[in-house]
Amino acid sequence: MTHPWTERALELHRACGPIDLHADTPVLLRWGYDLGRRHEPPLPQAALGFHVDLPRLREGGLAGQFFALPSWPVRLFGRGPGAVVDSLLDALEKAVRRYPDQMVLARSAGELQAARASGRLAAFCGIEGAHALEGRLERAAHFASRGVRYLGLLHFSANQAGAPAFGRGRDDRQALTDFGRELVDELNRLRVLVDLAHINRAGFLEAAARSRAPVIVSHTGASAVNPHWRNIDDDQIRAVAATGGCVGIIFSRRFVGSDHLQGVCEHLLHLARVGGDDLPALGSDWDGFVTPPEGLEDASRLPNLTAALLERGVSESRIRKILSENVVRVLAAGFD
Repeated sequence: MTHPWTERALELHRACGPIDLHADTPVLLRWGYDLGRRHEPPLPQAALGFHVDLPRLREGGLAGQFFALPSWPVRLFGRGPGAVVDSLLDALEKAVRRYPDQMVLARSAGELQAARASGRLAAFCGIEGAHALEGRLERAAHFASRGVRYLGLLHFSANQAGAPAFGRGRDDRQALTDFGRELVDELNRLRVLVDLAHINRAGFLEAAARSRAPVIVSHTGASAVNPHWRNIDDDQIRAVAATGGCVGIIFSRRFVGSDHLQGVCEHLLHLARVGGDDLPALGSDWDGFVTPPEGLEDASRLPNLTAALLERGVSESRIRKILSENVVRVLAAGFD
């Protein structure tokens, strides 16, 4: 059941200018999805996708959306992993050119604020998996030059940087490879955020300790709330907090362990208890083959989360941090 928006909740929500750290919509764009047209999820419980478009992002009050560019260790569309990511970037840039009055590509906190002042969505992008580099460190600079703001070291399979939390090549004993260590250093140099979603625990902790800049986890849950391979434990939470980074909580019933948005609230509040109020953020994974909890079925429903947090007695200052301020701080520390 959708949470009723109170006037106070909606006013706070829109004043915050929420930012979501992860949506896989570019994959849909690659197949002709019209970002400017309102869609409805075709499957029951809004399963799998069709969660994000410009009308629903606007209705949901979002000021910034990070669009994820997944990479896999296989050839797709006759192209290698790096070329596939370039094609996804091309598709996102095409959508921006098609709707210049509604969205703009952004890389920094300053560009986010400028986009918001002009009434447009700030569209950020991040790569999901270092497979896109194909073992070449110089490819990180190429993607940085195209506006990529974070790079996830792993996805669902091992690559030259390390091993995944789950998937092909899983090895819980392996930390970062030499290439992975060099990559963390290079991303710091390029001011591209290191994303620790999907990496195994050993690699996660090493990367967080090595990074000289804030690290993020773009989309995950807390294993203390719901034990699951996809979620991170309290030591990992503290490791991100120690860098000044932030953690986006995923909107997935399976990983959150709840069919309702109250489950997302539980994960957000656990992050704050363990890592402090500067840590929690939003990492929906909309359009990423997830089934969102009831009340967060698509981008238009995001004010339901603000209303639920207020109802639980969370202060407005803490909600502001969750919805946007923590991500803005990390962006400013890493780029501005």
